[in-house]
Amino acid sequence: MKDTDLVGVQKTLSPVLKAKALDNRLPDPILGDEYAEQAMRRLDPGYDKRRFGTSQMGLAAVVRTKAHDDWARSFLADHPDAVVLHLGCGLDARVYRIDPPAIVDWYDLDYPSVIELRRQFLPPREHYTLIDSSVTDLTWLERIPRGRPVLVIAEGLVPYLTETDVRRLLTSVVEPSPRAKYSSTRCRSGRGASRNGIPRCANTAPSSTAASTTRRSRPIGTRGSNTSTRRRCSTRRC
Repeated sequence: MKDTDLVGVQKTLSPVLKAKALDNRLPDPILGDEYAEQAMRRLDPGYDKRRFGTSQMGLAAVVRTKAHDDWARSFLADHPDAVVLHLGCGLDARVYRIDPPAIVDWYDLDYPSVIELRRQFLPPREHYTLIDSSVTDLTWLERIPRGRPVLVIAEGLVPYLTETDVRRLLTSVVEPSPRAKYSSTRCRSGRGASRNGIPRCANTAPSSTAASTTRRSRPIGTRGSNTSTRRRCSTRRC
């Protein structure tokens, strides 16, 4: 599959991957992501021959990713038995950069065409699962373990979801989990929302939503309302 086979929001993965690949070619890289460079070379062998290498938006995307990496490492240091849900993962090699302990169960989710590319470009590892699904089809949550700390990473994903979709997602993840945290970025929408294919959320810091629930939870993946979750989401504009 070529990058031209990707459609819609899936095409945003290429500019972001390119920024990470170019970063890895620097003498002192921010991420040092060799997997990004290898994958980008397969997608576009001449990716590093164009002026994108000096893009400020590309640099900001790398800085944003580093902030999410550091936040994830901090969470996993406190919760080494956590479940990680990396939503809209694209070709990001976060699980390899962080290299979590074996007791962490990590799930990368994206559209089937993107997951197919991940299987081609990135190696398998233990306690690591790929889910080829739209994030809004919450049946995928039936595959996720319950009763453990949950880290949800949705870097750059939220702008492509409706407010209703975000609330349903947060409610479905938070309610069954004793300790859940959510990391995302807020981005512009409408005219001027992106440059070089990178959404203008690249320079925003991670935000988080934490919840602890003691009442009986609904089964994971089911619809429902949670007033406190909706309030937090609304006040944080997620």
